[in-house]
Amino acid sequence: MQHSHSLFISDLHLCESRPQINQQFFDFLTQTAIHADALYILGDLFEYWLGDDTLDQPLNQQVAAALRQLADTGVKLYFMHGNRDFLIAQNFATLSGATLLPDPSLIDLYGTPTLLMHGDTLCTDDVKYLAFRDQVRNPAWQHQLLAQPLATRIALAQQAREQSESDKQGKSSEIMDVNNAAVTAVLSKHDYPRLIHGHTHRSAVHTYNIDGHVCQRWVLTDWYEHGGYLRCDADGCQLTQL
Repeated sequence: MQHSHSLFISDLHLCESRPQINQQFFDFLTQTAIHADALYILGDLFEYWLGDDTLDQPLNQQVAAALRQLADTGVKLYFMHGNRDFLIAQNFATLSGATLLPDPSLIDLYGTPTLLMHGDTLCTDDVKYLAFRDQVRNPAWQHQLLAQPLATRIALAQQAREQSESDKQGKSSEIMDVNNAAVTAVLSKHDYPRLIHGHTHRSAVHTYNIDGHVCQRWVLTDWYEHGGYLRCDADGCQLTQL
C-alpha cells in the first residue's frame, strides 16, 4: 500500500531537442507520480513558453495531455511559474488539469508548514537578472509581447537565451546561487517554515538556525542529464534521482 506523499519537481526545461528527457518525464508521470497525493511543478517545466496560443505545438500538446491524464486519476496537480515559462496562463492550466500557484506559496504539508518558491527571487546578488525579471513579469510588457506574431516571439526568445548564456560567463557561481540573507529573511517573514525551491540546479538540503528555529531548505534537481524529484510525507522529505 502506498503511503500518503507528495512529489516536487522543477527545472525540467522540456524541449524538442532533448527527447530522452521528455520521455523520462512522461514515464515519471505514469510510473511514479501516479502514486502520489499531489505533484508540484515549481517552474521551468519548459525550456521556454511563448504563450498559450502555442498549445497546438506537438510537444506542448503532449505535455498538457500527459498532465491531464495524471490529474484525471485523482492526483492533485500544481504549477508555479519559473523564469523560462512565466507566460504560461490559465488555458494551459485548464487543459492540463493544474492549479496555478503564486510564488511564493505557503502550504501545510502533512502537518509541516512548507514554503514553495521557484527560487530565482532568492538570488538577490544577481541584480541584472532581477531587473530583467521585474520587466518580464509586468502585465503590460507581457501583453505587448503576446501581441507579436509567433515568429517574432521565437526570435526574441532565442535572443534572450543567447544573452543569458553570455551573461552567465561573466558571473561567479556565487552570484547565481541564493543569497543566505534573502533566505533568512523569507523564512523569518513566513514564520520559519520548511522551504522547497528549484532554479539554482544545485540539488541539496541545507539547514538553517534562525532565531532559535531550525529550518530546512530543499533544492530540487534539474533534468538536464537525468530526472529527479523530492518526495515528502509526514515523516519528512527525500531527494531521489531517476
